[in-house]
Amino acid sequence: MSQLIQDKLQLLPDKPGVYLMKDVRGQVIYVGKAKVLKNRVRSYFTGTHDAKTQLLVSNIVDFEYIVTDTVVEALVLECNLIKQYNPPYNIMLRDDKTYPYIKLTNEPHPKLEIVRRVHHDKAKYFGPYPNATAAQTTKKLLDRLYPLRKCKTLKKKVCLYYHIGQCLAPCELPVEPSQYQTIGKEITSFLSGGHKEVQADLQKKMEEAAEQLRFERARELRDLIQSIDKVMEEQKVTVTDRVDRDVFAFAADRGLLCVQVFYVRSGKLIERSVSIVRHYNQPEEDFMSFVEQFYFHGAKPPQEILLPDGVPDQTLAEWLHAKCLQPKRGLKRQLVDLARKNAEIALTEKLRLMERDMDRTLGAVQELGEVLAIPTPMRIEAFDNSNIQGTDPVAAMVVFIDGKPVRQEYRKYKIRTVQGPDDYESMREVVRRRYQRVLREQLPLPDLIVIDGGKGHLRAVLDVLENELDLELPVCGLAKNDRHKTSQLFFRDEDYPVELDRHSQAFYLLERIQEEVHRYAISFHRQVRSKTGLLSVLDSIPGIGPVRKKALLKHFGSVKAIREASLVDFREIGIGDHLARVILNHLQQKPPENEQTVNTNELQK
Repeated sequence: MSQLIQDKLQLLPDKPGVYLMKDVRGQVIYVGKAKVLKNRVRSYFTGTHDAKTQLLVSNIVDFEYIVTDTVVEALVLECNLIKQYNPPYNIMLRDDKTYPYIKLTNEPHPKLEIVRRVHHDKAKYFGPYPNATAAQTTKKLLDRLYPLRKCKTLKKKVCLYYHIGQCLAPCELPVEPSQYQTIGKEITSFLSGGHKEVQADLQKKMEEAAEQLRFERARELRDLIQSIDKVMEEQKVTVTDRVDRDVFAFAADRGLLCVQVFYVRSGKLIERSVSIVRHYNQPEEDFMSFVEQFYFHGAKPPQEILLPDGVPDQTLAEWLHAKCLQPKRGLKRQLVDLARKNAEIALTEKLRLMERDMDRTLGAVQELGEVLAIPTPMRIEAFDNSNIQGTDPVAAMVVFIDGKPVRQEYRKYKIRTVQGPDDYESMREVVRRRYQRVLREQLPLPDLIVIDGGKGHLRAVLDVLENELDLELPVCGLAKNDRHKTSQLFFRDEDYPVELDRHSQAFYLLERIQEEVHRYAISFHRQVRSKTGLLSVLDSIPGIGPVRKKALLKHFGSVKAIREASLVDFREIGIGDHLARVILNHLQQKPPENEQTVNTNELQK
């Protein structure tokens, strides 16, 4: 522990608040809340911790704190700061995840719409739904049952929805507010479990239509009844009290936390959602952080929130003004246990998939080491060049560790010393620059270097490593066939390619590496070309800036056309005779090979 942290720990207040842990770069890596800042922050630097928390503490170089009046204020501030800083050691909802609701708007002529945020606007919200598909399906059913307007703004005349009985046509016909109130009550009743009454009414109407020989209408009503069955009757558990509640449970293992949420609406378990994320603190604390962010990001609290035993829920209940229960027995406890079992199953499945993926990737790495007769290459660095006839030459390096790409260690290079299309010299320059820096900064050396190229590229790289840098590292080259597919593997200075089964995991790994470094190099080259592609002799003319240059190229299409233009032609785009003469005199001194034709579509972008 540094002296700075020791001094700061002595000054911590015994008040609630939020603390921000920072790394050596001054970036926030963790945000937490505390009832008593002095006790909570000190606990990180005293006593023993598990490996996950030790990893967090080992990266803490400094910390800050913000005092609040209450723990609830600390909770809200913590959620805001987590969203602002996106700290790597905090548990967070994936992709700022929010859940859809069906909203009955509070307007003179209300409509149904799907939203992801609940606002205090006197509208009615139904949900949340576990995904957009479930919300859309339910809304479509309600649109068929209740004749509310479908348009965002009222039209000038009635539309098709009025003629098929799905709109009251407030654009032309008067609609009493009491009629909307009745529809609102029916929608609320329907989504709260009153769909059986609606089905019974539709059944009666269907029978009447059949008796009147209106078979098409009877078929429509039959299909509507079946739709209600499909949308409203899918459930796993029924609770007789018809209370809306969210049921949370979790399972933790090997640094992963799985949170299961059951959505119980009108006493029916309609759907569930599962999230698996990494965590670094105690599972109970990180689980509650997940629940807090779940509601902070827009989910509307139901009447009850069921939680497992042993989690600190007092602050959550005070903040949401909702019942937060930890049931000990009965059907509610069964719901929590069911959610916990599902969380354990989902986490076990995730870990098994990870183990299988690890076996596959590590197996490929081990097989590659055996084929090349080298120690298992856990760290592989691969290089590739990219240019078009020597213009804008660039190179790229990708890193694979344990058979998986590590994108934060990728590097891009602009070729500095090579003139023209010389792939060998470009590769020499990039390898020289890379490993000079590795030696200078004592960075980790690779277990294997992969070059996108054949024997010529391989010899160039070996020459730099062995004769200039005095490094002995395993290097292999990947040659491609006429179809631009990986075909041959050359190793060190051997004249013949290495025998490698094309259907082996090692071959697939090398193929992935070659494709990845090629993709990365091409992407960088396109990025560079997009910045330099419009450079021309016009850039060196006094009085011609980006706007005039763009206007000239868009109007004339090429430098050659500009050279052949008359003074009158320049006047059409607002350039006077004096500047036009300067442009023409300048272009007549430049050789034609500096000219270029410009795609006007690119200019418009």
